[in-house]
Amino acid sequence: MKRFTLPWVLGAFCAFILTTGCQTAPKTAEEKADIKEDAAKAVARAEKVDPGFTPLINAAAAYAAFPSVGKGGAGIGGAYGKGVLFEKGQPVGYCDIRQATIGAQIGGQDYTELVLFQTPEAVEQFKKGEYTFNAQVSAVALKSGASQNAKYSDGVAVFTLDETGLMAEAAVGGQRFTYQPITHH
Repeated sequence: MKRFTLPWVLGAFCAFILTTGCQTAPKTAEEKADIKEDAAKAVARAEKVDPGFTPLINAAAAYAAFPSVGKGGAGIGGAYGKGVLFEKGQPVGYCDIRQATIGAQIGGQDYTELVLFQTPEAVEQFKKGEYTFNAQVSAVALKSGASQNAKYSDGVAVFTLDETGLMAEAAVGGQRFTYQPITHH
């Protein structure tokens, strides 16, 4: 009988997440309301951790909030999370994030990721549906005063925080995003 180890299971899970086609928008009205609420709470938590984040987010052309990005693996890993794109503080679409990684890694973590778009052109590029960060993009760990170090790269700035409100800088280069506008029936 084959025994499955934690690293094997995490690697298999990450491979599954990265190769299956997950639907960007939640299916039910309740799921849609939940992701919007969770995304808004993630932004409020970021503003509480670093009050300097509020002027940044207000000045952004748009921002995407991913309240829970799961990342894990053993040698080969990945990350996945669902989020909401906001313009002028209003939700305008659903988005998801995927990332495959190779290298020395074991275990998993869950974190919040906030992506700020500097210009309307950067937002439109994101909305085209298949957006990928280049390898040079890195995230700023959100903590008190961290927003002062925010630097846009190719029109985006990325912030991360974990459940405790802190996180080491994360490598986000190579993350891929999909987008689906909110439709009103």
